[in-house]
Amino acid sequence: MASAFGSARSRRLGVAVGIAAASALVLAGCAGGGTSGSGGGSSLIVGTTDKVTFLDPAGSYDNGSFAVMNQVFPFLMNSKVGSGTVEPDIASSAKFTSDTEYTVTLKPGLTFANGNKLTSSDVKFTFERQLKINDPNGPASLLGNLDSVDAPDARTVVFRLKKGGDQTFPQVLSSPAGPIVDEQVFSADKITQDAAIVKGKAFAGPFSIGSYKKNNLVTLSAFSGYDGLLGKPKTGDITLKYFTSSSNLKLEVQGGGIDVAYRSLTPTDIADLKTKKSVKVVDGPGGEIRYIVFNFDTQPYGAKTEGADPAKALAVRQAVADLVDRAAIAKQVYKNTYTPLYSYVPQGVRGATEVLKSEYGDGSGGPSLDKAKAVLQAAGVSTPVTLKLQYNPDHYGEGSADEYALVKSQLEDGGLFAVDLASTEWVQYSKDRVKDVYPAYQLGWFPDYSDADNYLTPFFAEGNFLGNRYSDPVVTQLIQQQQVEGDPAKRQQDIEDIQAAVAKQLSTVPLLQGAQVAVVGKDVSGMTLDPSFKLRLTSLSK
Repeated sequence: MASAFGSARSRRLGVAVGIAAASALVLAGCAGGGTSGSGGGSSLIVGTTDKVTFLDPAGSYDNGSFAVMNQVFPFLMNSKVGSGTVEPDIASSAKFTSDTEYTVTLKPGLTFANGNKLTSSDVKFTFERQLKINDPNGPASLLGNLDSVDAPDARTVVFRLKKGGDQTFPQVLSSPAGPIVDEQVFSADKITQDAAIVKGKAFAGPFSIGSYKKNNLVTLSAFSGYDGLLGKPKTGDITLKYFTSSSNLKLEVQGGGIDVAYRSLTPTDIADLKTKKSVKVVDGPGGEIRYIVFNFDTQPYGAKTEGADPAKALAVRQAVADLVDRAAIAKQVYKNTYTPLYSYVPQGVRGATEVLKSEYGDGSGGPSLDKAKAVLQAAGVSTPVTLKLQYNPDHYGEGSADEYALVKSQLEDGGLFAVDLASTEWVQYSKDRVKDVYPAYQLGWFPDYSDADNYLTPFFAEGNFLGNRYSDPVVTQLIQQQQVEGDPAKRQQDIEDIQAAVAKQLSTVPLLQGAQVAVVGKDVSGMTLDPSFKLRLTSLSK
């Protein structure tokens, strides 16, 4: 999920907005649909700096939006708290009934919070609209192997796939492409606005939304009609409170103004909070990555620039890869809470390599000015190269400004680049990046599921989420091949081959890999950061 996704796909991306007043909060219950009173006692406040782009699953592919979707929309497949293994959620069964057919049977008597029945027709509608809308900031790229959806009866859904033996499709159903929506509330061919979704109470997850002030305050109440894997929420009423800065988020959780702080605290804040007796710092498995994206049309010597030259454009990307010092960024900016990333699949995920470590820089992970200079000279590129580089100051945490100031310094050291560094806030940033506004720009990625495919398909397949005008038929073929390869050893080789091929082309330059962190009050229990990479609120209590 783009952090961009983001993230990119990314997935999946994510951070914040408007700080609420310090006055007491009135928790609004949900009207209609029997949504309140079905959870445990008490209430909780969860703070974040992650922004919501859209509540509509077809219109967003970022961490902030998905964190809310996970609570209020149902999924056919999900994973239990503490696990990354997918199994049926609102389905009673889900399995391959042929090499190219995946059949799901819904549990009986499912409803949305507005009282509408949830049937196979809604499921069919959900996935067909994802593909039809195909929003550039949405997750439709995850459904590249989906050919059609049938609903032969009210509880049966048959997904027909283009290629058989898909190793990832059950996980895709648990991803940002998978929230099931109400066909009586959502538009079939365009993004449905947040206000219409909230007014229509089109929710059937563990929680329903009561009051909704976008990126300010959102109140959730347990939905009694949810019959799924995650079970009844331990806390019936939860408020999501959005902050404009991590410093305010830190002060609120430290002082007890909120119960949970989840994304994004600075490394300095986290280190300080570990010394406080009033809170507990919770760590989870890594999976987040940060990287630079190149737009193949608008980067220096890109396809739609004056003097377009593919060889020179590649040389520019290679020189950037030769000059970045990942270890310095990790240490100086993030105090080693992030680690250097030298490939496209992060360490710890099956199939990960470190191909960029030997391919670029000094061959051992460090930068090399001499190598960068040589590659530009060989391609006939005049220096300094003017590079417009964009970053986001609010979506990936406050460290982004220092991170990209250091990247600028690294690229300009030696005189090979003149970097025009600029920033844009996330709401506008997410629109501009898919409209070729930024020749080179920052993204981050929070995985949708723990599989190497989730770091490949959304980034490099035909019609990928990045939308950076990169396309390569050999890479696309390899991606499709690994998706359906049943032999683990052969599949891993395909995944390694994809990374090697993309490393030669440098659609993106990976920089860093990070872990999950949350901070909770000392009386809060149940905060679990697991390999699903999803925010789980059903298990929280105090």
